[in-house]
Amino acid sequence: MTMALIDDAVAAGARIDRACDVVGVSTRTLERWRLDEGCTDRRAGPRHAPAHQLSEVEKEKILAVANAPEFRDKSPKQIVPTLADRGEYIASESSFYRVLREANQLAHRGRARPRKLSRPKELVARGPNQIWCWDITYMRAAIRGTFYFLYLVVDVYSRKIVAWTVESEELQDLAAAMIERATNEHDVPKHALVLHADNGGPMKGSTMVATLQRLGILPSFSRPRVSDDNAYAEALFKTLKYRPAYPRQPFTSIEQARAWVADFVRWYNTEHLHSAIRYVTPDDRHAGRDVAILAKREVVYRAAHTRTPRRWTLDTRNWTPIGDVALNKRHPEISNAREVFR
Repeated sequence: MTMALIDDAVAAGARIDRACDVVGVSTRTLERWRLDEGCTDRRAGPRHAPAHQLSEVEKEKILAVANAPEFRDKSPKQIVPTLADRGEYIASESSFYRVLREANQLAHRGRARPRKLSRPKELVARGPNQIWCWDITYMRAAIRGTFYFLYLVVDVYSRKIVAWTVESEELQDLAAAMIERATNEHDVPKHALVLHADNGGPMKGSTMVATLQRLGILPSFSRPRVSDDNAYAEALFKTLKYRPAYPRQPFTSIEQARAWVADFVRWYNTEHLHSAIRYVTPDDRHAGRDVAILAKREVVYRAAHTRTPRRWTLDTRNWTPIGDVALNKRHPEISNAREVFR
């Protein structure tokens, strides 16, 4: 019966180790049962109770002390030393934790509750200028310990760099001005764009928030210290800094840094065949030319397959356009997607 219950849980999507924990057996025991044709349970179990285990009276005393008005907002790591200062020892910190866990009382005991951070909601872009991601990265300057700051905005749907600037300071006013210029340049209407960023000062400052409200842009933010929530911007920075042409020596001036970034943006948008969008350029994807380009590739591959079919172990390469792009995509079975653009 136990094996059947575990199999049903696994078939429904549960992990096998979690299912075994629920029914109280180890995965190794389950493996032995599967190898045993008779399927007998030969576990001997404990032959006797530990001689030094806590008695019920001691457990009740631990709960009484932990829930007393003096200690109800303190952790066992504070309770045990305080009792020792008074010449009293009831049990160790680990025993306190174990007894509280068994009584379902192992929770945060102070008045300040830990902040629970949930993953940002899934956003789906069905075309360009619907979801933008942006971030700021450092670029080394000639003077040791000083940097230039590259502000970079990327369109999630097309991977096109839609705005950038290199500045000597990291300021929310500069970021807000860049975003406003970009929306005007790309004719983004109000209430049509989501701007995703991390939790830095320029991203959440009052000037930036006011600018986004005035432009009708919906802000979206990553969880603190979770770079994966802003993966598109982080991936773009890696492409920039790991490109062979990236200078090994610091930039001698801000003009040199701006010139280098301008050349990179031109290459990235118009020449770089991006692997995430079926190896077309971000410019072609942004303008909708990728459909015709990929359809032409499909014709070429089909013709090659027809000429020499024995050279192809499987069907031809997939050149279908990738379609919609999700930001902070979740597992399909647990996703509660927020499709902003329908």
